[in-house]
Amino acid sequence: MRVLFATYAENTHYQSLVPLAWALRTAGHEVRVATQPALVDTVTRSGLTAVPVGEDHRFMELLATKEFDWEWGARVAHALKTGGQDMDYDGLLRLFDEATNDVGKVLNDPMVDDLVDFARAWQPDLVLWENFTLAGAVAARVTGAAHARVLWGVDAQTRLYQRFRELLEQQPEQRRRDPMRDWLTEVLERHGATFDEQVLTGQWTVDQAPRGMRLSLGLPTIPVRYVPYNGPAVVPDWLRRQPERPRVCITPSMSMRQMLGHDPVPVSALEVFADLDVEVVAALAVGDDERVSVPDNVRVVDFVPMHAILPTCSAIAHLGGVGVASTAALNGVPQLTLVSPDLWEVEVRADMVRDLGAGLSLPLPELTPELLRDNVLRLVEEPGFRTAAEKLRQEVLAEPSPNDVVAELERLATRR
Repeated sequence: MRVLFATYAENTHYQSLVPLAWALRTAGHEVRVATQPALVDTVTRSGLTAVPVGEDHRFMELLATKEFDWEWGARVAHALKTGGQDMDYDGLLRLFDEATNDVGKVLNDPMVDDLVDFARAWQPDLVLWENFTLAGAVAARVTGAAHARVLWGVDAQTRLYQRFRELLEQQPEQRRRDPMRDWLTEVLERHGATFDEQVLTGQWTVDQAPRGMRLSLGLPTIPVRYVPYNGPAVVPDWLRRQPERPRVCITPSMSMRQMLGHDPVPVSALEVFADLDVEVVAALAVGDDERVSVPDNVRVVDFVPMHAILPTCSAIAHLGGVGVASTAALNGVPQLTLVSPDLWEVEVRADMVRDLGAGLSLPLPELTPELLRDNVLRLVEEPGFRTAAEKLRQEVLAEPSPNDVVAELERLATRR
């Protein structure tokens, strides 16, 4: 069958799709990846066939300007954490107005019309779309293809939307308004189609979270094991040798570095590890003048593939990027999540890891070198964290692999 993956131009989110795309490809299916031009080289480097559609989004540009309201990011993060249970209809309406205009439209409008045109020409049997890429659902709806939403993280946004719809139904008719639905209805009607709820959730949801971190939202779900893909990678010589003492990885994740514009953990913070019996590998972007202050037991690198280093680690400190967090879970590594208050679903995931006993979390604005050191040491020295992280690892491994879910996707696609 013909399978179309749809994703806006964002490396980390695309990378979460690659193992499933290759599973379908090696099962003999035709696979295309439709994306904005900025991601085309990344797609082809992963060995898959890219279809450039539309124009690049401006989301990262908005993040770097005053056009983007960072306080809105904090409001979203809080709402995702609570599921909107402490918000009224007007508050959630405002939030979804902003989400539609500042995220949904910004990411999807530049690509949706061209994507629909390609789907009409290629006639896919199945469309698999990245969680934010609602343009993929639109293309499937217009062409009649079966379609599934592919989650890369916890589905807190659907939980929040369900709460919004619950409150909306309680309002008088004249007060009822759904910005997300209104926008998508307009886009669909432009292409001769109509809206239904599956445009937001997919006919099915492919969920890469392990059972203990999966929200129960009453949606048809296809669980699949998370398989890490970090893009083209080379294992450095030093990583071929097993560490002689506990190894700790400190990384902001590449996507977080891009969003924030800098590494939030300063190189000076690494000095607190100088007298400890650990080896620290810090994936930080630092200048040559800063390296002089790095202790002997600290190795600073610009990048290291997480799937290569984490099997050798006793703990990791990171900013909650889903790729890093999921790879740590797969390898049974206790996690310290440094939670930025404006990075959306990060705190939801960090709380889940903490509640499972597999890690700790700290608010990033309150971070000090001493807090970083003390919490990392707890993860290394207290065996309960390793035990819980190993239990989480077994949950991850219990999920079907991407190869195992191909037959289910084939069956569902033929039922359309």
